[in-house]
Amino acid sequence: MSTENSVVAIYHTHTDADRAVKALQRGGIDMHKLSIVWTCYHTDDQVVGYYPAGDRMKYWGKVGAFWGGFWGLLFGSALFIIPGLGPILAAGPIVAWIVAGLEGAVEVGALGALGAGLYSIGIPKDSIVKYETALKTDQFLLIAHGTAAEVAKAKDIIESTHPSYCTLHTAEAVAA
Repeated sequence: MSTENSVVAIYHTHTDADRAVKALQRGGIDMHKLSIVWTCYHTDDQVVGYYPAGDRMKYWGKVGAFWGGFWGLLFGSALFIIPGLGPILAAGPIVAWIVAGLEGAVEVGALGALGAGLYSIGIPKDSIVKYETALKTDQFLLIAHGTAAEVAKAKDIIESTHPSYCTLHTAEAVAA
């Protein structure tokens, strides 16, 4: 397990998550250090699609404009089908963490691909359970990572957007 500093927030709606990302961008947070995750099986639409469109991904469905905006801001995107969670959309560095987590999943025991990816950057297992539960209830995870100073600044900005939950995971806490 590597240890990185991160702040994870949970939002009830895509509008709230979008507002938080825009606040982080205005606050000078590096967009390369943000990730967002959502389960996409709760939909009121008949048709949901996800496909490459040039150098971006396209999502058709109830929150298509929301995801289209993120793929313009965040770097890297993917659709994963994860047992126990179902289909999830992810954008940002978390895509690489999930892939790396899949490669090391044997070392992480009962954690799924998302959990293994989060664990690989120092997020404790009890927090991972909380985040996976949030995803199962159609909420959004917003993750910022970086130096202690960067994530402290991101946490201050995120808290001003009133997430339903927000916590800081530091390399020092993991080491302790």
